[in-house]
Amino acid sequence: MDRQHIGSAPPARLRVGVRTVDAGSELLTLAGELDHHTAELLRTPLEAALDAGRARLVVDCSALDFCDSTGLNVLLGARLGADAAGGGVHLVGMRPAVARVFRITGADAVFTLHDTLGTALPG
Repeated sequence: MDRQHIGSAPPARLRVGVRTVDAGSELLTLAGELDHHTAELLRTPLEAALDAGRARLVVDCSALDFCDSTGLNVLLGARLGADAAGGGVHLVGMRPAVARVFRITGADAVFTLHDTLGTALPG
């Protein structure tokens, strides 16, 4: 099932697509800018996925143009929840500007990184 999560931030800033892959996995597709104005648009579906028992969170970052420390903290929080539930957060296709934030902060070492969705999705 595909669904869009819409919140209070302007829709053009960040779009979050959500699709349940299987009983334990959720795919979130990000497009735009993940920052302190838009972080809730991602936090809400990440928490909903974990609450529903989907502990493998695959986040497609291939259309993500920007990520600040607030966005990074949302992903780190999801990682803690997913790890506690026996899963993990898998980040896919990070653009150079976004990858740089993860590299500078050392966050790239705590996430599972993939070049393509094919290697990130279960199965």
